[in-house]
Amino acid sequence: MKNCFLVLVVLVSFFNCNVKKEIKNTPTITSIKSNVNTLLDDWHKAASEANYEGYFGKMDSLSVFIGTDATENWSKTQFQKFSKPFFDKGKAWSFKPLERNIYVNEAKDFVWFDELLTTWMGTCRGSGVLEKKQNVWKIKHYVLSVEIPNNDIQAVILAKKKSDSIFLSTLNQ
Repeated sequence: MKNCFLVLVVLVSFFNCNVKKEIKNTPTITSIKSNVNTLLDDWHKAASEANYEGYFGKMDSLSVFIGTDATENWSKTQFQKFSKPFFDKGKAWSFKPLERNIYVNEAKDFVWFDELLTTWMGTCRGSGVLEKKQNVWKIKHYVLSVEIPNNDIQAVILAKKKSDSIFLSTLNQ
């Protein structure tokens, strides 16, 4: 009986150590948000410094970038091709976050976010999705939109009416 008790104590101790170790290595929501904030800040900084590798290295190979123009729905490869001349000239773009909200899924391997930005276009909003694979976060999807005050929307609708008409006619062909 004494041996059974000793074996039981050893087993309980072994399992308790493993459980504590597993919990200790599980990232917290706070640490995930901090890591994602850093990645997004570094991503925007890489663009402002025209650091092509630093910028596109943070995007997944299958990522999508949706810009402010209706025609700008790019795969990573398409977006790289569009962007390369700007990076090569040493001047891409500069987006500075004013605020950011990050949300984490239960498995802690998927986040979505929205951010308010100051840009050369004025105030913009970015939103996106990141996925963690092999312990590395990558941007999977990013959408950039220009913020239009509600009181100005009629003027904007009128200003883009001709462009929308041309775009829609080519889209429907």
